[in-house]
Amino acid sequence: MFLTVCMNPTLQKTLIFPAVHNNEVNRTACHRLDVSGKGINVSRVLGQLGKKVVHLTQLGGTLRPLFLDLCEKDNIDIRYVESGSEIRFCYTLLEESCHGVTELVEESEPVSDETESAIMNLYEALLSDADWLIISGTKAGGFSGRLVPEMAKQAKARGKKMVLDIRGDDLLNSLSYKPDIVKPNMLEFVSTFFPEKTKQGTFAVSEEDMLPLVKEKAAELSLNGTSWVITRGSKAVWVFQEGNFDEITFDAVIPVNTTGSGDAFTAALASSLSEGNSLKDAVREGIRCGALNAAFVKPGTIK
Repeated sequence: MFLTVCMNPTLQKTLIFPAVHNNEVNRTACHRLDVSGKGINVSRVLGQLGKKVVHLTQLGGTLRPLFLDLCEKDNIDIRYVESGSEIRFCYTLLEESCHGVTELVEESEPVSDETESAIMNLYEALLSDADWLIISGTKAGGFSGRLVPEMAKQAKARGKKMVLDIRGDDLLNSLSYKPDIVKPNMLEFVSTFFPEKTKQGTFAVSEEDMLPLVKEKAAELSLNGTSWVITRGSKAVWVFQEGNFDEITFDAVIPVNTTGSGDAFTAALASSLSEGNSLKDAVREGIRCGALNAAFVKPGTIK
């Protein structure tokens, strides 16, 4: 059984336009609303791959009944605690003329003071039945920096397999507990280990200039028993295992919607590893499912 954790639930509005014109009114009759966020997307794809999965999150506000109803329709087994934090909206603008995908992201509201202890109590109960733990995404405001590392500590103390798709201090403070797999994208890796090389959510230097530094750092990090899988959009995936480096190439696809493709990759990677496949084969399965997701308008799906 997989336990997925993400403390930043999202209602994702996807709008489709022939083209988006700046500083003008853009109207469309083609749109959809889905539950999303990295943990929800991972959970949905794991379910579509035939795996048993429970998702843990925090929910609050007037939109919670809608969120839970959409989870039920997607067959997502969700467990939550009341947080007092209204569920955020995020928006994806799809431009058919150029295959453009533009994301507009709302920051979440802070959770109430008692949310963290309630989450940990529920987490401890759910972890007992899990074989695999996947922690994805950023936390809503109001959680302490102790939350994610403590989850990682408990998981490894109980012998669980662990995949982390997180960044920043949450990742840095969890590495001592030796997660099995860490799967950032290139920007997340750089912003975590070389924050001076990023600015306002993008690279402050040429991405090409960062490649030697990233390779050296990831190879070094992989020597402690944690394998690193770094995705790079439409470019080859980098795999670091016990100090060794591999590059797995693939044919790029023309996307419909790339939102959730990284999460589909994470789900398929963990699913394949749980079946006893090698890391390289699991990465290839992740690539396959990431590409499948990109072919759908709905985010975080392979069907």
